[in-house]
Amino acid sequence: MITVDKLTFEYPGLRALDDVSFKIAAGSITALVGPNGAGKTTLLRCMAALDQPVSGAINIAGIDVLEQPRDCHRIIGYLSDFYGLYQRLTVRQCLHYVARAQGILESDCAAAIDDVSRRLHIQDRLENSPVELSRGLRQRVAIAQATIHKPPVVLLDEPASGLDPEARHELAELFLDLQSQGMTLMVSSHILAELEAYCTDMLVLRQGRIVEQVAVKVPSLVKPFKLLLAKPVENLLSLLQTQTGFKVLNCDDKQQALLQIDGDASLQHQALKTLFALDLPVCEFAPASSNLQDAYLQTIRDAS
Repeated sequence: MITVDKLTFEYPGLRALDDVSFKIAAGSITALVGPNGAGKTTLLRCMAALDQPVSGAINIAGIDVLEQPRDCHRIIGYLSDFYGLYQRLTVRQCLHYVARAQGILESDCAAAIDDVSRRLHIQDRLENSPVELSRGLRQRVAIAQATIHKPPVVLLDEPASGLDPEARHELAELFLDLQSQGMTLMVSSHILAELEAYCTDMLVLRQGRIVEQVAVKVPSLVKPFKLLLAKPVENLLSLLQTQTGFKVLNCDDKQQALLQIDGDASLQHQALKTLFALDLPVCEFAPASSNLQDAYLQTIRDAS
């Protein structure tokens, strides 16, 4: 769905993006993470055809973003970190204005507004002014504006900034709903906890460079399992490597290992029987807990 190739962007005296390349699959929700100043906002603005890079190429849904910026605007939804709503208009009027700006026919605007307001659960707020709404509801209105034309790609820059925990949870559910409707999302943030509930992939940006791109939610049949022994076993790694039914992902010491089991519960049971048959003092054998924070910190450690 998205291909970025050797993208470079410079401010006076600063290279904000340095030879950035990556691909994003359709239907995914990608977390764009990195410290403040890493270049996340600049990257999103280039992808949204709002900033012109020095060099490189961006292709979204078959459209060359740099050569066809207006065509790009019609197939993406973009929410900036500092978005604005017209305070003197009603929510309905705000959505109507954006619908017409996106090329939706006047005769189709009412249906588009009804559809997007229902999807974002703001249909009872259409006659309110944005100033009368909570921050969470204003965020929903802004996302409604960004998606009223049903774009295949949605780019969101720090969408949960300033929201309370309940609003953040509702936002996570909203993004999963947009994904279920066939949209591909890229969400930037430096707060990893808010991305954990819905992101399928993580793109790590640091000092204008892509450090790594990883899947953070693997298929359920590919499970890493943590093995912990009650006491050290000298030849643990060699013992495990001679067995079938699992793959050794990590074995840093003589007392614990990380195993990959490709299969269902019956194969997990068989792997545990194999471990007991080796007379290993198993005290823990369970799916390894891992989250976005773990993946990000490991990526940063590997890059240092």
